[in-house]
Amino acid sequence: MSDSPPEGSGSKVDPVNYDDPLYIHPSDNTVTTIVSFKLTGTDNFRVWRSSMVRSLKARNKLGFVEGTVKKDSTDELKSSKWERANAVVCSWILGSLSESIYSGHAYSESAVYIWNELFETYNKADGSVLFNIHQRINSLKQDGSSLSEYFNKLDTLWKEFDGLTNLAECTCEAASQYNDHSKLMKLMQFLNGLDDSFNQVKSHILLLDPLPNVKTAFSIVSREESHQKNGALTSISNVSKTQSSAFNSRFNDKKGSNSGRGRNQNLQCKNCGLKGHLIDRCYKLIGYPKDFKPRNELNNDNQRNQNKTFSVNSSSVPSSSSSASGSSGTYSFTSE
Repeated sequence: MSDSPPEGSGSKVDPVNYDDPLYIHPSDNTVTTIVSFKLTGTDNFRVWRSSMVRSLKARNKLGFVEGTVKKDSTDELKSSKWERANAVVCSWILGSLSESIYSGHAYSESAVYIWNELFETYNKADGSVLFNIHQRINSLKQDGSSLSEYFNKLDTLWKEFDGLTNLAECTCEAASQYNDHSKLMKLMQFLNGLDDSFNQVKSHILLLDPLPNVKTAFSIVSREESHQKNGALTSISNVSKTQSSAFNSRFNDKKGSNSGRGRNQNLQCKNCGLKGHLIDRCYKLIGYPKDFKPRNELNNDNQRNQNKTFSVNSSSVPSSSSSASGSSGTYSFTSE
């Protein structure tokens, strides 16, 4: 028994051609986002269009917006595939539009029609646009931002300005001179916007002969930025260590002054041999304070105080003799 379809049954296997623009990959659906930002108007139309062209080309669908992939009205199967692929491309374009722009193209059913309408509406490259970009290039400053962030902003403006001018490629001898002049202008614009902390390395770059291109200059300044960051971190670390040492010193001094006399008894002076202090606090070397009294004088004062107390107590004894009677006779006690 054969598994092949019987002759004349009309069954036909349609081979899948992955290189065919009509092929839809399972991941390519109407909710797929192919660019990371939305078209908002003239300001970002050129970067939006460039991103869309790249994404459509990667999915083999660029022909739908350029008009090179046309609908085959003679083949019903291919016509159905074209309509499905066209609907997916329309969804990709509409999904990348801002809400205000989306409403004007929501009812369009042709990808090439939407594409051309957007181009005619937002691809404005008049003198005012060129002037604004050129002004932003010459007035852009680093202003405390990182070197990479500053250079990326400047490089984006350069590319946008070059894309608007669309100069024809020159093959004459002056082409190299024009390229050198363009590179020189970009180098000057890059160095002009750097912060004052890079003045030294800026002077070093300007003294080089020949002058480097802007990417080489960026690499040189980037190394200087790394050195400055490392130096700042080292300085902060040294200050932190100094403050920590000073704090510990003050804490230990305060702790020693409040620790009580009991702990000082473990100390012994190498000069006088007495306990309770070290040689750096020995009075025999640094001098005695004004109210200081030697230990023997303190002992004498204590003895005199005790004698005063005894004499006061003795004054309460009567001067007359006292008598007591006993079995053996009478005994008298003198005042002494």
